[in-house]
Amino acid sequence: MAIADDDLNAAPAGPVSEGLDIDNGTISVSEAVVAKIAALAAREVAGVHSLGVGAARQVTPVRDRLPGATPSPTSGVSVEVGRTQAAVDLDIVVEYGTPITQIARDVRRHVVAAVERMTGLQVVEVNITVDDVNLPAVADPRDKRLQ
Repeated sequence: MAIADDDLNAAPAGPVSEGLDIDNGTISVSEAVVAKIAALAAREVAGVHSLGVGAARQVTPVRDRLPGATPSPTSGVSVEVGRTQAAVDLDIVVEYGTPITQIARDVRRHVVAAVERMTGLQVVEVNITVDDVNLPAVADPRDKRLQ
């Protein structure tokens, strides 16, 4: 991810932006907030099956079913937040048969619009890695339970 040098130099060493000016003060937006917004926006795009990579994607559904466990809405999302800008990295799984490049464009547009509208930060880049293709479940004709 690349945020302008002047933006990074002005940012604190923590995961919270500082410097979005509002009337009579400033507002700070944490990386966790930007990550949640980006994750929710990406999941809203048709053709996106899920977010996350490899083992994390396979472990998350099991972990989420444990009593007292809370789902991780930001799995597959990492962000950098500077003073007035943000950069987002997404790992997605797409549905089989969908045009990957079009889905990536739609995800990028949707994430940029949501983050900028909700936080006031300028999104300077959204990097998307397509990690997998979700195959539709095909019934096995040898499965006696289906007959």
